[in-house]
Amino acid sequence: MDKKLIISRLDNLIWTALFEEERIVELYCSSIENSKISLDDIYVGKVKNIVHNIQAAFVEIADHVECYYSMNENPQPVFTNKVGKKPLCIGDELLVQVSKEALKTKVPTVSSKLTFKGKYVVLTVGDTRVGVSNKIDKTSRERLQSLAQPFVTDAYGFIVRTNAKEVDEAIIIEEMKYLISEYEKMMQTARTRITFSCLKRGEKQYLTKLLDIYQNGQIEIVVEDVELYDEIKAFLENHQPEDIKNLRLYQDKMLPLHKLYSLEKEIEQALRERVWLKSGAYLVIQPTEALTVIDVNTGKCVSKKKDDETMLKINLEAAVEAARQIRLRNLSGIIVIDFINMDKESSMQTMLETFQRELKKDAITTTLVDVTKLQLVEVTRKKVRKPLHEAVRE
Repeated sequence: MDKKLIISRLDNLIWTALFEEERIVELYCSSIENSKISLDDIYVGKVKNIVHNIQAAFVEIADHVECYYSMNENPQPVFTNKVGKKPLCIGDELLVQVSKEALKTKVPTVSSKLTFKGKYVVLTVGDTRVGVSNKIDKTSRERLQSLAQPFVTDAYGFIVRTNAKEVDEAIIIEEMKYLISEYEKMMQTARTRITFSCLKRGEKQYLTKLLDIYQNGQIEIVVEDVELYDEIKAFLENHQPEDIKNLRLYQDKMLPLHKLYSLEKEIEQALRERVWLKSGAYLVIQPTEALTVIDVNTGKCVSKKKDDETMLKINLEAAVEAARQIRLRNLSGIIVIDFINMDKESSMQTMLETFQRELKKDAITTTLVDVTKLQLVEVTRKKVRKPLHEAVRE
């Protein structure tokens, strides 16, 4: 699958657009400067409060900036200063990493399970297992697991990413050694740092996309701005020099990059409630506080037949587009899709198989949970960053 990553400045924002087979599937915006608190930042935090009935703590990582910390999900905190004998006490100082951005009224989430991300592997502090992407076949998974196992210690393990599937093993080993040295350097520095110190800043979003793209095909990286180009080139030289050959500076002043790829139109459509399909049917996408609802309507579909076969064709088209919109808009949490009801069980199964196949193209963990008695399809998608409609309004 041919992929193209477009990075362009527009309206004081940096827009990152991923195209697959010449169609946009992911769209992100970020400010020119990193925010004060960014995803993957690592801080020396201090426990401000403990709420035992929900097994959670609130950790202050900067002056008056408190973050949610799950005690159940973090059984092995990495302390820099322990003040009490209990597993976690108010006043304890520990290393935490921002694992989820602030969403609406919710504060950021932090974790003691620190991660150091590479293009092919992720070093996981506190988790001493070797995990391998489920998108890699069984034989390759076993080979990659054996490759990473000798580097595991009592302090950390590794997750082998999908991109490692067909890469020379020497490159993977080199990246693991680099991540280990980065971890050891940070742990040594942490011993001398005071509370609220930021030990590691997360990469800007348009740079992390370079690590996260599953490169199962040729990827072209097109950048319009010279300053951005130099920054991205330096990042690639340090992290993935094999991809420098795919980087290209766009220099046509008569036709800006965002005009060439109609980014303004794509952004406008990605923020609309209604999405039209080629058949004349349409989707209505409505994010709420608790969940996101996607409703499928027949709309202007001109087919005279309203039988199961016609409904299946509309639902198949809607399944492909709904999966794309989930990625494009970065929807997360609980998502409920109301497809058009069908009588045949076989038709429903065909539609679900298509929907599942499209969801698997997403790099973010997305799970098709179930179908209710009312034929509502339930999906969950991991929350990491703000959805597009919130990010644009910042």
